[in-house]
Amino acid sequence: MLNHSSTRRRAGLVVIAAGTLLAASACQGPVSVEHADVPAWKDKVLPTASTVTLEDSGKILNRDPLVKESPGVPAGNYTLTMACDGGGKVFFAVSSGGKQIADAGAACNGSLEVVKIKVPATAALTISTSSVDAPLIFAYQLVPAAN
Repeated sequence: MLNHSSTRRRAGLVVIAAGTLLAASACQGPVSVEHADVPAWKDKVLPTASTVTLEDSGKILNRDPLVKESPGVPAGNYTLTMACDGGGKVFFAVSSGGKQIADAGAACNGSLEVVKIKVPATAALTISTSSVDAPLIFAYQLVPAAN
Protein backbone atom coordinates (compact mmCIF):
# COMPACT_ATOMS: atom_id res chain seq x y z
CA MET A 1 0.00 0.00 0.00
CA LEU A 2 1.23 3.47 -0.91
CA ASN A 3 1.74 5.93 1.92
CA HIS A 4 0.73 9.45 0.89
CA SER A 5 3.10 11.18 3.32
CA SER A 6 6.14 9.32 1.92
CA THR A 7 5.01 10.13 -1.65
CA ARG A 8 4.73 13.81 -0.73
CA ARG A 9 8.13 13.67 0.93
CA ARG A 10 9.70 12.17 -2.20
CA ALA A 11 8.01 14.77 -4.41
CA GLY A 12 9.28 17.51 -2.11
CA LEU A 13 12.81 16.12 -2.22
CA VAL A 14 12.67 15.96 -6.02
CA VAL A 15 11.56 19.60 -6.17
CA ILE A 16 14.29 20.66 -3.74
CA ALA A 17 16.96 18.70 -5.66
CA ALA A 18 15.83 20.20 -8.98
CA GLY A 19 15.85 23.70 -7.51
CA THR A 20 19.31 23.21 -6.05
CA LEU A 21 20.63 21.91 -9.38
CA LEU A 22 19.07 24.82 -11.24
CA ALA A 23 20.49 27.35 -8.78
CA ALA A 24 23.95 25.81 -8.94
CA SER A 25 24.01 25.86 -12.74
CA ALA A 26 22.83 29.48 -12.79
CA CYS A 27 25.72 30.50 -10.53
CA GLN A 28 28.37 28.99 -12.77
CA GLY A 29 30.44 31.51 -14.70
CA PRO A 30 30.43 31.88 -18.47
CA VAL A 31 32.39 29.58 -20.73
CA SER A 32 36.09 30.11 -20.13
CA VAL A 33 37.75 32.88 -22.12
CA GLU A 34 40.22 30.40 -23.57
CA HIS A 35 37.35 28.57 -25.31
CA ALA A 36 35.16 31.59 -26.17
CA ASP A 37 33.89 32.00 -29.75
CA VAL A 38 35.13 35.58 -30.18
CA PRO A 39 33.69 36.21 -33.69
CA ALA A 40 30.20 35.09 -32.59
CA TRP A 41 30.44 37.18 -29.40
CA LYS A 42 31.66 40.22 -31.38
CA ASP A 43 28.73 39.92 -33.79
CA LYS A 44 26.34 39.99 -30.83
CA VAL A 45 27.87 42.90 -28.91
CA LEU A 46 29.05 45.43 -31.51
CA PRO A 47 26.55 47.42 -33.57
CA THR A 48 26.35 46.87 -37.30
CA ALA A 49 28.21 49.60 -39.19
CA SER A 50 28.28 50.26 -42.92
CA THR A 51 31.73 51.88 -42.85
CA VAL A 52 34.40 50.61 -40.48
CA THR A 53 37.77 52.37 -40.49
CA LEU A 54 39.49 49.95 -38.09
CA GLU A 55 38.26 47.02 -36.02
CA ASP A 56 39.65 44.12 -34.06
CA SER A 57 38.62 41.46 -31.60
CA GLY A 58 40.35 38.69 -29.76
CA LYS A 59 41.51 37.19 -26.54
CA ILE A 60 43.96 38.73 -24.14
CA LEU A 61 45.42 35.72 -22.35
CA ASN A 62 48.33 37.59 -20.76
CA ARG A 63 49.26 41.21 -20.16
CA ASP A 64 50.94 41.81 -23.54
CA PRO A 65 49.27 44.57 -25.61
CA LEU A 66 47.72 43.71 -28.98
CA VAL A 67 48.31 46.35 -31.66
CA LYS A 68 46.36 46.96 -34.86
CA GLU A 69 47.19 49.64 -37.44
CA SER A 70 45.41 51.16 -40.42
CA PRO A 71 47.48 53.24 -42.85
CA GLY A 72 46.29 56.59 -44.13
CA VAL A 73 43.23 57.21 -41.96
CA PRO A 74 41.74 60.56 -43.05
CA ALA A 75 41.54 63.46 -40.62
CA GLY A 76 38.13 63.84 -39.04
CA ASN A 77 35.83 62.81 -36.23
CA TYR A 78 35.33 59.15 -35.38
CA THR A 79 33.43 57.01 -32.91
CA LEU A 80 35.22 54.17 -31.12
CA THR A 81 32.84 51.50 -29.79
CA MET A 82 34.40 48.97 -27.41
CA ALA A 83 33.28 45.85 -25.56
CA CYS A 84 34.97 43.39 -23.23
CA ASP A 85 33.95 40.30 -21.30
CA GLY A 86 35.65 38.11 -18.74
CA GLY A 87 36.08 40.42 -15.78
CA GLY A 88 38.16 43.50 -15.09
CA LYS A 89 38.80 46.22 -17.64
CA VAL A 90 40.45 46.60 -21.04
CA PHE A 91 42.27 49.73 -22.25
CA PHE A 92 42.59 51.17 -25.76
CA ALA A 93 45.39 53.61 -26.61
CA VAL A 94 44.76 55.39 -29.93
CA SER A 95 47.65 57.00 -31.83
CA SER A 96 47.71 58.92 -35.10
CA GLY A 97 50.98 59.53 -36.91
CA GLY A 98 52.87 58.20 -33.89
CA LYS A 99 51.24 60.64 -31.44
CA GLN A 100 48.76 59.45 -28.84
CA ILE A 101 45.36 61.10 -29.40
CA ALA A 102 43.07 59.16 -27.03
CA ASP A 103 42.90 56.70 -24.16
CA ALA A 104 39.72 54.76 -23.55
CA GLY A 105 38.59 51.83 -21.47
CA ALA A 106 35.76 49.34 -21.24
CA ALA A 107 34.52 47.34 -18.28
CA CYS A 108 34.59 43.62 -19.03
CA ASN A 109 30.94 42.95 -18.36
CA GLY A 110 29.61 42.77 -21.93
CA SER A 111 28.39 46.37 -22.03
CA LEU A 112 29.43 48.84 -24.72
CA GLU A 113 31.58 51.89 -24.18
CA VAL A 114 31.63 54.65 -26.80
CA VAL A 115 34.08 57.54 -27.16
CA LYS A 116 34.48 60.28 -29.76
CA ILE A 117 37.93 60.67 -31.28
CA LYS A 118 39.31 63.46 -33.43
CA VAL A 119 42.03 62.43 -35.87
CA PRO A 120 43.99 65.67 -36.50
CA ALA A 121 45.61 64.78 -39.85
CA THR A 122 45.62 61.96 -42.38
CA ALA A 123 48.11 59.41 -41.03
CA ALA A 124 48.51 55.84 -39.90
CA LEU A 125 46.18 55.13 -36.97
CA THR A 126 47.13 52.60 -34.32
CA ILE A 127 45.01 51.10 -31.54
CA SER A 128 46.84 49.22 -28.79
CA THR A 129 44.60 46.99 -26.64
CA SER A 130 45.77 45.84 -23.22
CA SER A 131 44.65 44.74 -19.78
CA VAL A 132 46.11 43.69 -16.45
CA ASP A 133 42.99 41.60 -15.87
CA ALA A 134 43.75 38.79 -18.35
CA PRO A 135 42.26 36.53 -19.49
CA LEU A 136 39.44 38.34 -21.26
CA ILE A 137 37.89 38.86 -24.67
CA PHE A 138 37.51 42.22 -26.41
CA ALA A 139 36.15 43.82 -29.56
CA TYR A 140 36.16 47.33 -30.97
CA GLN A 141 35.32 49.24 -34.09
CA LEU A 142 36.24 52.73 -35.22
CA VAL A 143 33.75 54.37 -37.59
CA PRO A 144 33.42 57.87 -39.03
CA ALA A 145 31.23 59.95 -36.71
CA ALA A 146 27.81 60.96 -37.96
CA ASN A 147 27.65 64.69 -38.57
